[in-house]
Amino acid sequence: MVESENKFHYGWVILVLCFLTVFCSLGLARFGYAMILPSMQKDLELTNTEAGGLATGNFIGYLCLALIGGFLSSHFSPRRVISLSLLVVGLMMVLTATSRGFMSALIWRAITGIGSGGSNVPAMGLLAAWFAAKRRGISTGIAVAGSSLGLILTGPLVPWLLDFFGESGWRNAWVALGGIVLVISIINWIFLKDRPQKIGLLPVGSEEDKNNDKLSGGEEETASDLKKASWRDVYGSKAVWHLALIYVTFGFSYIIYLTFFAKYIAVELGMGEAKAGTYWQIIGWLSVSCGIIWGWFSDIAGRKYGLAVVSLLQGSSYLIFAVWRTPTGLLLSVILFGITAWSIPAIMAAACGDQLGSRMAPAALGFITLFFGMGQALGPWMAGRIADMKGTFSPAFLLAMAVAWSGALAALFLRHTRTIDS
Repeated sequence: MVESENKFHYGWVILVLCFLTVFCSLGLARFGYAMILPSMQKDLELTNTEAGGLATGNFIGYLCLALIGGFLSSHFSPRRVISLSLLVVGLMMVLTATSRGFMSALIWRAITGIGSGGSNVPAMGLLAAWFAAKRRGISTGIAVAGSSLGLILTGPLVPWLLDFFGESGWRNAWVALGGIVLVISIINWIFLKDRPQKIGLLPVGSEEDKNNDKLSGGEEETASDLKKASWRDVYGSKAVWHLALIYVTFGFSYIIYLTFFAKYIAVELGMGEAKAGTYWQIIGWLSVSCGIIWGWFSDIAGRKYGLAVVSLLQGSSYLIFAVWRTPTGLLLSVILFGITAWSIPAIMAAACGDQLGSRMAPAALGFITLFFGMGQALGPWMAGRIADMKGTFSPAFLLAMAVAWSGALAALFLRHTRTIDS
């Protein structure tokens, strides 16, 4: 049933594929927009409110599939859900390049969001099946670093494409990024596996119990889990609702910072797209290991302290970004955000596994992502409105700070609940 410890565990292949899924669904499809935005906004003559509206449309699409994607993954094949959703993401990114105005861009961005929700949420939830509880924080931390790779790639690539192709550069950028996503969707279809038990394995980090034959077959394990867990365990859990509340604050605040990051530096501060790309790339490099570090920290210190510390540091980053408008201030803000960037999604994925067990973790993650998406949908639109009214993005970043710090406070009241199956 279980491979020798000296043999390579297929769970590490799954982790790489989940990393690539996050790279596509978030790193390219979502965060790539921030780098493309200044040129795209200028060419399509969009207001700040409309630019924020495109991001909001993307997150509403994400929201629509976040909850459903988790439940579909729990009942059907995560491989199919993830791969087909990535296919949608790639196609819609290519079609975004054909946009002629706000409405057409909004349609393509919204459907891109649907694909992102259908791929990212099940991919993160899948790790709870392939990694034992003591490894979940680190494994999800590695997976969320896929977003970092997106920043590292788009930081230099998008400005180069804009410079090389001129006014049509932003369209070429969408085609290039979409093409990458399409290739990875095919790779996922070929190599993803749904559960370790189906190929005779225990999750990575599990200790083999010779007297326990519960995991001797994939179908028997699934049936047993379903008797222990039900949908009521998801929406009836106070801890899950508490996690959802904290996730709202993260979704609302961080997306304001990232959506208007390049626009703020390049246009409002007058430093240009190349300089914005440099800072963007710094975030990418700094954030590569943030999920691993803070996932490990949450494994040791507890999920609530991990969430609280990360939220506090990110709020500080937004405050500095708003008021210290010099290269030194921008660099400090970038460092604080970079070392924590994707930590909260990593901790949340691990926390869902802790609360409800591996079988229901995708559904729980999908449920709280519903609220995360609400925060993301509201944040960019509100920030754009504030910028149009005030003539600056600084008040919007201060709002992000206040919301992030409220999330830190809420995290301190989170209680631990014994997991169902670990």
